[in-house]
Amino acid sequence: MTSVIARYRALVAAGELRADPDQAAAAERLDRLQQEMEAAPPRGSTLWKMLRKAPEPPRGLYMFGGVGRGKSMLMDLFFDAVNVQRKKRAHFHEFMLDVHAMLAEARKSESGDPIPQVVAVLADQARLLCFDEMVVNNMADAAIMSRLFAGLLAARVTIVTTSNRAPDELYKNGLNRQLFLPFIALIKDRLDVMTLDGPTDYRLDRLGDATLWHSPNGPEATAALSEAFFRLTDYPPSDRANVPAEDIMVQGGRMLHVPKSLKGVAVFSFKRLCVEARGAPDYLAIARKYHTVILVGIPVLGPEKRNEAARFVTLIDSLYEYKVKLLASADAQPVALYPEGDGAFEFERTVSRLMEMQSNDYLALGHGPK
Repeated sequence: MTSVIARYRALVAAGELRADPDQAAAAERLDRLQQEMEAAPPRGSTLWKMLRKAPEPPRGLYMFGGVGRGKSMLMDLFFDAVNVQRKKRAHFHEFMLDVHAMLAEARKSESGDPIPQVVAVLADQARLLCFDEMVVNNMADAAIMSRLFAGLLAARVTIVTTSNRAPDELYKNGLNRQLFLPFIALIKDRLDVMTLDGPTDYRLDRLGDATLWHSPNGPEATAALSEAFFRLTDYPPSDRANVPAEDIMVQGGRMLHVPKSLKGVAVFSFKRLCVEARGAPDYLAIARKYHTVILVGIPVLGPEKRNEAARFVTLIDSLYEYKVKLLASADAQPVALYPEGDGAFEFERTVSRLMEMQSNDYLALGHGPK
């Protein structure tokens, strides 16, 4: 496998990335971590027995900065490059949902404190945990994170995470924040903290002056959205017929098929999301997973499509709540999507949100719940 820094420099040389000092420094740090992870002796090896103790695990990394500065891109390079047997990458919100589910299951056994039990399971699954978009928005997460992550670090798990916020800004003004302060201290003590805050928002830069809402539906709109997808994901033109799909987990254990899924960008048809029987759990799973959604084939709505309109309203509410960027093709502009009839008045809030979601202020927001 090639190294992180070699991959990064190749992307710069090919013109797919601009030279960026913050990105280069982070790539070099991740390259060192890759070398340390790959050089570390496996659990229970002869070296462990010779030393009569486990060697110190590699020190992890916390990368923070504004939206579109390349944090997730660097995480991709690192995670794909590092050659270790037990590694796991997850969106931080999804990880915490899984943790709470595991804690609930452990409590059923009534066998004592559930947090060490969950830590043991997670540490057995991976010695490298990579998280995208660490953010803390609720007291349930804040109350357990210090003990959870202290346990993971004590179990020799190396943690790499990205965030839009500096450690001291996490859970700022949150309820009972004093319970969360030990976690901030833990991050600053046990992980290297690096800033990626260059002058360019590369995600917006890739969009350029692209139109976000294309009307009417048709070949021209489809071609424009296809071009936007490849620009956002840096997908090579030679592989455009082989864009990967993905199945994502929906609350309750169901799976949702995503026809095109790459680097935080998903492509769906209106039919798949709003004609088929879908609900809020499906849309929330999408909003949590993807920073950008491309939706094609939106028709003009009205009372005769009341169910489809209701699902569309719930979808837009979910995307808006998580500040997901929306690119779409439709048979009409937002103000004419639901022109008249019963339900048109209620649809006005969705029209307002669709208009706001095309504004520069909205596009500059980071992905995640308010």
